[in-house]
Amino acid sequence: MALFNLWEQTQIQKTKPENMFNTETMLPISEIKSETLILKDWGLRSILKVEWINLDLKNSDEIWIVLEQYKRFLNWLWFPIQIIVRNNYLDLSKYLNYVEKNISQINNPILKESGNSYLAFLQNIDSKQWLIYEKSFYIVVPYYEWEKDESSIKKSWITKILDTLNAKDDVEKIVQRYRSFQKNKNMLDTRCNLIIDWLWGIWIKAEKLDTPEIISLLFNYYNPLLHNAQSKM
Repeated sequence: MALFNLWEQTQIQKTKPENMFNTETMLPISEIKSETLILKDWGLRSILKVEWINLDLKNSDEIWIVLEQYKRFLNWLWFPIQIIVRNNYLDLSKYLNYVEKNISQINNPILKESGNSYLAFLQNIDSKQWLIYEKSFYIVVPYYEWEKDESSIKKSWITKILDTLNAKDDVEKIVQRYRSFQKNKNMLDTRCNLIIDWLWGIWIKAEKLDTPEIISLLFNYYNPLLHNAQSKM
């Protein structure tokens, strides 16, 4: 009887809303490894961080070249991409510590007073936090093994997840899934390298995020206040 009651309590705990609908279960991401996001429907994603260029510093001919090459880049793509633009409020805490440390080493009283005025100006800006921000640009590159399979494309992501959960795992299937992941990752890496090379041709630098950088980006996205608090510790 006690064993039955223990089993019943366990089942009740598993059906609580806080256990069923937490952040982890709502995200479409299964795991992150080898610089790659693995989705719950077995799709793969890589994230490229792209540096921006200031067209105001280019002449008219250079601006025309950049825009034309960018249009050619979009027309060249045979797979979808996602372009993300994020506004990140600039954290001046490290720079403030650097300035304060250097001011303390100044012996000239006039220069020291000027340095303290500059430090007070920066501290006033940093205390408001909403005055300075920077933009970050990312490109999300996808890959699915079944991209050319129309029957698989028409399936909903819930059906794909259920097909995966219903599959019986044995050693052969585990090895096959690992080999499939490596093969698909190579295809995804090829796409990323092609995009990086193409953007480099129009003076735009892009690089693929590694695993810690992807985790930090996602954590910052879903927990911005907590991420900022931890970065200042």
